[in-house]
Amino acid sequence: MSIRHDWTLEELQVLYDLPFIELVSKANQIHSRFHELSEIQVCSLISIKTGGCQEDCKYCAQSSRYQTSIKAQPMMTFEAVLRDAKSAIKQGATRVCLGAAWREVREGKPFEEILKIIEAITSLGVEVCCTLGMLNASQAKRLKEAGLYAYNHNLDTSEKFYKTIITTRTYQDRLDTLSHLENSKLSICCGGILGMGEDYMDRLELLLLLGTRNPHPESVPINRLSQIPGTPLEGQSKVSVWELIRIVAIARIVLPKSMIRLACGRIGMSYEEQALCFLSGANSIFAGEKLLTVANTPIDKDEEMFQLLGLKKKTAFKKASKS
Repeated sequence: MSIRHDWTLEELQVLYDLPFIELVSKANQIHSRFHELSEIQVCSLISIKTGGCQEDCKYCAQSSRYQTSIKAQPMMTFEAVLRDAKSAIKQGATRVCLGAAWREVREGKPFEEILKIIEAITSLGVEVCCTLGMLNASQAKRLKEAGLYAYNHNLDTSEKFYKTIITTRTYQDRLDTLSHLENSKLSICCGGILGMGEDYMDRLELLLLLGTRNPHPESVPINRLSQIPGTPLEGQSKVSVWELIRIVAIARIVLPKSMIRLACGRIGMSYEEQALCFLSGANSIFAGEKLLTVANTPIDKDEEMFQLLGLKKKTAFKKASKS
């Protein structure tokens, strides 16, 4: 099977309309060709700079524009980040993700400190990913030189719906950052959020954009909106787990080699629901008690799920099959 970059929206619509079992079966066949079915990448997310963000993302607790329980905090110290990273690695994480509530990366002491942190965590033998907002070409180059493996920069949704959720940056701003990352040879982590009020076509249009990029993103986090009190989306209805599984399956078909990651919203899912996601092509999770500012599935519950389903943890730096 060849990797395609010429998908059409009509083809994705056909996939979406397939009977559920047929879609899951098709996705599982592709998943088994490029990945080990029982292998799951375990990632840990550390919020190294929480709150006080000037952006107006309607879903985010860290925006300074909304009255939420999250207050601006200073950046974590080198020692504190390294301690949390070592703890996550001890609990099985092979990718450590560092998140900062910034609109964009700025030159100066905080950025220099992050470069040092990346070097230190990379030396522990794990993949390091950052999500620091928009950046320029020289900053991407310096991150790569420090040992950064991947950079997360989500597109969230379709271009047309994006402007109803965020007005302080444009879709093109996000695409420009993705171009800088590609030019620096950093792996790209780029996904979306389900349940912000978008329709299914917005979800398909996001997958189409990711599926027609060359190369495809190395990893694709799929989030279910966490309704944060104080944000404009706090009363939004939750997307059904059936829709989540359907989108996971289509993502696997369109992006055969990408890591499809169950991200925010997993805490409310049963083992059976998560098993269906894995069966449909998801092969990565965020582990740990918290994802930035929202609760996540407890470590002991994930360990129980891994044992129950016979899952094993993917080692760092392992690539998908070339078949």
